Amino acid sequence: MAVRPILIRRPPPAVWAVLCDGSRFADWVVGTHDSAPLDDDWPAVGSAIRYVVRLGPLRARGRTVVRFHEPGRRIELEAQSRSAGTARIAIEVRPWGRDTTLVTVDEHPLTGVIRHLHNPLFEAVLQLRHRLMLRNLARVVESSVEAPGGSR
Repeated sequence: MAVRPILIRRPPPAVWAVLCDGSRFADWVVGTHDSAPLDDDWPAVGSAIRYVVRLGPLRARGRTVVRFHEPGRRIELEAQSRSAGTARIAIEVRPWGRDTTLVTVDEHPLTGVIRHLHNPLFEAVLQLRHRLMLRNLARVVESSVEAPGGSR
């Protein structure tokens, strides 16, 4: 089970603002480039974003659809790749003390090749990916919003 938390030194609304900006998806999701919302109402349930994943010279187009959305608290996404299959990605946002947020990502393969390859080695790779992704998210949030007390 690929579950990973991180503390981000900003309040939950600052984290949520980045998560809900489909055009910033590529700023924090590892390997993702050129993201853009496909629907004006992102992140409403059923809305989607498109992106390109690059691994060296290889490129694959993907799409992520919102399957559950509890504004300010939780979003569940279905990442869809024609070649790899689909995965469920749940992101939970919780206040943690004053002006700090606990973000937890929980990802599981649902269909396709990635579902059949899910094993301890695949899990270790997912954990590494989540570590990098959450560090990126923290960097984006912490550099995009003023810190408590008005300093950056």
